[in-house]
Amino acid sequence: MSESTIRSAVICGSGPAGYTAGIYLSRANLSPLLLAGPQVGGQLTTTTVIENFPGFPEGQDGNKLMMDMETQAKNNGTEILYEIATGLRREGDHYVIESTQGPIKAYTVVLCTGASPKLLGIETEQTFWNYGVHTCAVCDGGFYRGKEVVVVGGGDSAMEEASYLTKLCEKVTVVHRRDELRASAVMAKRALENPKIEFAWNSAVEEVLGEVESKHKKRVTAVRLKNLKDGSTRDVPATAMFLAIGHKPNTDWLSGTVDMEDTGYLKIDGHCRTNLPGVFAGGDVHDHTYRQAITAAGFGCMAALEAERYLSREGLV
Repeated sequence: MSESTIRSAVICGSGPAGYTAGIYLSRANLSPLLLAGPQVGGQLTTTTVIENFPGFPEGQDGNKLMMDMETQAKNNGTEILYEIATGLRREGDHYVIESTQGPIKAYTVVLCTGASPKLLGIETEQTFWNYGVHTCAVCDGGFYRGKEVVVVGGGDSAMEEASYLTKLCEKVTVVHRRDELRASAVMAKRALENPKIEFAWNSAVEEVLGEVESKHKKRVTAVRLKNLKDGSTRDVPATAMFLAIGHKPNTDWLSGTVDMEDTGYLKIDGHCRTNLPGVFAGGDVHDHTYRQAITAAGFGCMAALEAERYLSREGLV
């Protein structure tokens, strides 16, 4: 691609928002370029069965759904580069997106970089990272078949992780800082009624315990919990700990360019417009309320339509 070429639209990020934006911009004959980002397909690639995405009465595997969306975007004319956006700046009448591919010029930019799971920030979390400490039960739960594990969190994601792990593990202990779940009624009921799930209420993880023989040979043996009411501690036997404590929007690369909330979520108006003319956003990169596949796809559609209208209004197509 020539450095002098100015694309009509560049989409940063994949997943349901990015791929949907690609489908709509392609069908408008705008030949969009999509930078897939570090996790091609986004968070849904680590989800097993998605039961609430319309059109799949029996549910659909998350990774398969994202692969199909990617294929649909390509078939409609979206060019996909498996690169990462690293910066954004205005230059004359267009934008320059810095990337691992090099600088890319565009009249409009659609930001769909999503969010990443939050971590606890304790030292032993890093010590046993990927050796017993994980953020994806679907990806890594199979390593702990028949074992006891811990899930940290109290929302829908935590309940989904815990419920999934009961299909593989002997016992799942859910650690939550409060005395009631934040999860939706359906997800909470499912977890509370599962005989394989035990709850550690008003508790926080203080330390991950285990054995370290070498850099690549270590294992988790227990998780030390602190009771937030009385300060007491206890060790819960476990071979793994799965974190499900929320997400951080992937917007660090946009710091100082696009307006965002203190938490890092992008600020948009009711038309998916950021503070920068011609720059739009869709999906979990701004949505901290719904965070669903269907809403992400919807926002991706809206952002694409607004980008198309902007290009037309400004006489850029």
